[in-house]
Amino acid sequence: METGFLLALTTGVLGGFGHCIGMCGPLVASYALARDAEPRPIFIRLAPHLLYNLGRMTTYGLIGAIMGLSGSFVNVAGRLTGVQNVVAVAAGVMMVFMGLSIAGVGGTTAWIEKHNLPVLRAAQQVLASSSMLRYYPLGLLLGLLPCGLSYTVFIASAGTGGLVSGMLTALLFGLGTVPALLAFGAVMSSLRAALRNTIYRTSGAIVMIMGIYFLFRGLKPYANL
Repeated sequence: METGFLLALTTGVLGGFGHCIGMCGPLVASYALARDAEPRPIFIRLAPHLLYNLGRMTTYGLIGAIMGLSGSFVNVAGRLTGVQNVVAVAAGVMMVFMGLSIAGVGGTTAWIEKHNLPVLRAAQQVLASSSMLRYYPLGLLLGLLPCGLSYTVFIASAGTGGLVSGMLTALLFGLGTVPALLAFGAVMSSLRAALRNTIYRTSGAIVMIMGIYFLFRGLKPYANL
């Protein structure tokens, strides 16, 4: 697996257990407990979780593709002016700073995440429906939640400089967060907040590594100049 994709997946796994169960976990648990109040086949119990995560990953993939495509346009413009991989370098710098914030060094990303009220209000309206399929649009909406971690991965998607690579970067991040949210109701509710915070800060270190990777990739063509 390409290094950037592996780092995106790792960020998703660590961020999922360290951050996503804190941000999305209570909502996931609320609909899980409501449906688990009576005996149901395992597929019926899992369906809301699968639909919700499929919706989130759809949103992540679309945003990643758009960001990757926009990055490719900037790179084309850069090559016309004699500057290569400008998006990778810019993304790398931003990701290092975001990684420091996620790790708790030099501030936090709370300034991003405090603007989530409009999305949560829309999610409440979706949940008012009685259809099983409502969990897919719920996931689509909550994929838009302002989140320092996901926004950093979207920056990485732009840094890939391609539609497909940008989409794959965001999708792999989303896939990495799925195990935490699937396991939340059964296991993760007992995970201490301090431990979750430690895991989340570790994901900040991975984000910084990803940023350094993009910086190296963007500056590599100039190494022999």
